Amino acid sequence: MKITDDIRYIGVNDHELDLFEGQYIVPEGMAYNSYVIIDEKIAVLDTVDAAFGSEWLKNLKAELEGRTPDYLIIQHMEPDHSANITAFLKEYPDTTVIGSVQAFTMLTNFYGAIPDLKKQIVKENEELILGKHVLKFVMAPMVHWPEVMMTYDMTDKVFFTADAFGKFGALDAEEDDWACEARRYYFGIVGKYGMQVTNLLKKAAALDIQTICPLHGPVLKENLGYYLDLYTKWASYTPEDRGVTIACASVYGHTMEAAEKLAAMLEEKGIKTALSDLSRCDIAEAVEDAFRYDRIVLASVTYNGTVFPKMREFIEELLERGFQNRTIGFIENGSWGPMAARVMKEKFANSKNMTVLEPAVTIRSALNDASLAQLQQLADALTE
Repeated sequence: MKITDDIRYIGVNDHELDLFEGQYIVPEGMAYNSYVIIDEKIAVLDTVDAAFGSEWLKNLKAELEGRTPDYLIIQHMEPDHSANITAFLKEYPDTTVIGSVQAFTMLTNFYGAIPDLKKQIVKENEELILGKHVLKFVMAPMVHWPEVMMTYDMTDKVFFTADAFGKFGALDAEEDDWACEARRYYFGIVGKYGMQVTNLLKKAAALDIQTICPLHGPVLKENLGYYLDLYTKWASYTPEDRGVTIACASVYGHTMEAAEKLAAMLEEKGIKTALSDLSRCDIAEAVEDAFRYDRIVLASVTYNGTVFPKMREFIEELLERGFQNRTIGFIENGSWGPMAARVMKEKFANSKNMTVLEPAVTIRSALNDASLAQLQQLADALTE
């Protein structure tokens, strides 16, 4: 795939993968992106997952047309991008490998000492001249590993962004809404590191970017302001849309009934809602919704004097990723000693800028007139 006259895509699509990083469901597969810049000197940017080494090297050779790479640039050392470094160096042993200090430490940790390795450690804003193409290196530590760096081609104004601006899905899958799977990808994988992403975006603002080339997902060429705006919101934990996420952990269905009634009340008021059954849904989808909307309601049965395990897992997923800047309400159910609301509130005690709606809705076994009235009160508060 031609990105510019001199920059080519040499990545691969993975349709065999069921779980990315052992936890994220990827029904549309995954793309492992890699690029090559053809100039007086040739630079390859990253490799691909171990299972696709032969295909990737074939793609590279097709673009080289008999030439030999001068540089291999390591932007990120996760194995889905670095696993073919040693295979590449067996094929092209005279190539100089470029990366951050931490990248070379990880290279040894993952793949052992590489004999006669030609390496070049680069730092912030150092440049590499290939001919007419001049590359500038942008350090991006903890976006989302410490060794990460990005590469800006000053000539074609292309920003190679490692895992930033990536998404789930193979490139030959059906086209979908970029934001949906990019959001799930971001908050699942990068979401904890909002401050570091914000720092990166400040650096990016100083660059004239015409094309974004991530290590997963499509190359972005049009309407770049849209993608940068979303990343700015995601990195600052700013709600993207007005609406209510309702996350429910129910056992016999009574708590779910309350969650569904609340959703119906809100929809009658014209409020967008996203309801998740935490016992059955892809929890990464529920996390995505929680970060997308400005309001959230957690509904849980009381279980062993605390919250239901699936709700505890969900809350931990949110807190681990810095959940903040939201309005939050609670629904609890307990046949003899409802405790879930108190426990859930305590878990968010250290979260920033959380507006807690009081009182919580308390159900004793099943909805009755009193708890229905509380539910309506919560719906009204969420609407206000």
